[in-house]
Amino acid sequence: MKILIIEDDLSLQEIMRRTLEQERYVVEVAGDYHTGLIKLTDYEYDCVLLDINLPDGNGLDLLRQLKAMRKTGNLIIVSARDSIDDKVEGLDLGADDYLAKPFHLAELLSRIRSVMRRNNRNGAQWVEYGNVRVDPHTFDTWVEGAKRELSRKEFDLLLYFLQRPQHLVSKSMLAEAIWGDHFDDVDNYDFVYAQIKNLRKRLTAWGANVEIASVYGMGYKLMLV
Repeated sequence: MKILIIEDDLSLQEIMRRTLEQERYVVEVAGDYHTGLIKLTDYEYDCVLLDINLPDGNGLDLLRQLKAMRKTGNLIIVSARDSIDDKVEGLDLGADDYLAKPFHLAELLSRIRSVMRRNNRNGAQWVEYGNVRVDPHTFDTWVEGAKRELSRKEFDLLLYFLQRPQHLVSKSMLAEAIWGDHFDDVDNYDFVYAQIKNLRKRLTAWGANVEIASVYGMGYKLMLV
């Protein structure tokens, strides 16, 4: 799952980034309004952590632009401004939660999990399709009721597909979602092909009734078989 942190306090930004990466999230950062807007315009994120006080703009104005672009899903305002007016305005503009600074990192993680569970899984702890089920919090995988082991990237890929069954997913979308900013440094998508190949083999060997089907020239789609 990919998270964008828009926070101008670089020490706090780094602490948040490291904490989230330890929880196996793909994390990207922006230290100002302009950079945050560019990233949100060009890329998709599973969750956004947005500070209100940015050096070159107001986070609430950024939220207004996101609302116009219909990109306000899974957004948590993280701000030292703890006024009722700011909370009400932020939530009315489409934020899912409001966390006042200072905060405990454990609470931040809990808020992220809660927002994702509420918005993406209708409150369910796990994600499933066919006879495949994964728990995004514990990183456990079950196929046909049996617990199975996946590598980190294999799990991330499977979760991404399970959240989008029967949806066409391009290779660039996969690379961006699973590898984040780092995928811009590569010349081809061989690393995507390799991970998809490994995941397919495991699902077949375990008797999964889903498959990652190739759509020639376009990408992949998770289908029931």
